[in-house]
Amino acid sequence: MVSHLDEYPIHQLPLPVTWAGSSDRNFYDRCYFNAHDRTGDIFVITGAGYYPNLGTKDAFVLVRRGDVQTAVHLSDAIDDDRLNQKIGNYRIEVVEPLRKLRLVLEETEGIAMDMTWEGSFDVLQEQRHVMRAESRVTLDAQRFAQVGTWEGTLSIDGEDIAVTPDRWLGTRDRSWGIRPVGEAVPAGAPLVPEFEGLWWTYVPMRFDDFAIILILQEDPDGYRTLNDCTRVWKDGRVEQLGWPLVQIHYTSGTRIPTGASITCTTPEGKTLQLEVESKLGVPIHVGGGYGGDSDWTHGVWKGPDFTERLTYDLTAPEVAGRVMFGVIDHVGRATCDGVEGWGLFEHGCLGRHDPSGFADWFTLAP
Repeated sequence: MVSHLDEYPIHQLPLPVTWAGSSDRNFYDRCYFNAHDRTGDIFVITGAGYYPNLGTKDAFVLVRRGDVQTAVHLSDAIDDDRLNQKIGNYRIEVVEPLRKLRLVLEETEGIAMDMTWEGSFDVLQEQRHVMRAESRVTLDAQRFAQVGTWEGTLSIDGEDIAVTPDRWLGTRDRSWGIRPVGEAVPAGAPLVPEFEGLWWTYVPMRFDDFAIILILQEDPDGYRTLNDCTRVWKDGRVEQLGWPLVQIHYTSGTRIPTGASITCTTPEGKTLQLEVESKLGVPIHVGGGYGGDSDWTHGVWKGPDFTERLTYDLTAPEVAGRVMFGVIDHVGRATCDGVEGWGLFEHGCLGRHDPSGFADWFTLAP
């Protein structure tokens, strides 16, 4: 279906812009944001996605305060108006592309927000991310990321929280391509060898004069399949920071990290040390729709104009038992050669990972 987007010279394929260039059902176009006030008392994670080959679009908002994690989900049939990103009461307004956006959630199940994002540095185009299971493509995505600040209001069950840019900051990314979304499909022949695990670390951090964005992935034997670590300066300079050496610090008897020590290398060959600590963690597979979430999956058809609110007690055994089996996003405080920064510390170690000493899915940190 031709839309008003087709008036612009932005085509990459002989198709209307609203049609995906791939017939893969898992084609997606999604954005992610997080926000916190540096205290570790509250963490907000939100995002929205479009799934053209599934005919759906959806959005979510996660808020953790103390041991309570609240999720709001919204879903609807997709439309052709991609310049106005709106899912029910949730909308994203692009005020200044790649620099300033406004996120609005009109009151839904007691949660509302009107928050404006401003990027502190230029967006960074990350390396293309490709994953295969034998010959099958399971993920093929492009992404850009940015650190920045927030301003506006967040409302939780009648309590208005002032969001000011002197305290509130966060990170965001937008990605598109192919990744598992929607309802489960037949698996086909069993994988040989079977899936044994995944090690993932993502650390975008904002400092006063620069941002560091690190994204790493390793196989169970420690073979690194994705290595992208970059420093972005205010004047636009971009530095690659080599092959980072990472030591994750775990809470004993768990796989929940408390922080990480990351050793990077500048283009001049100098060591750049990054120490990261977690101030508050949000398991994004508990109501966020990521990584095997049993309550919400991106791209699943829920019917027209769907909304719901779910509340989790993270100390309840049935919830706490899920936390280690997915990726956790943390309010991250960092120091880089003595300079303080804040941002996101995202980590998941699932299944076997030899360098970490995890022999299988149930091995825990000593």
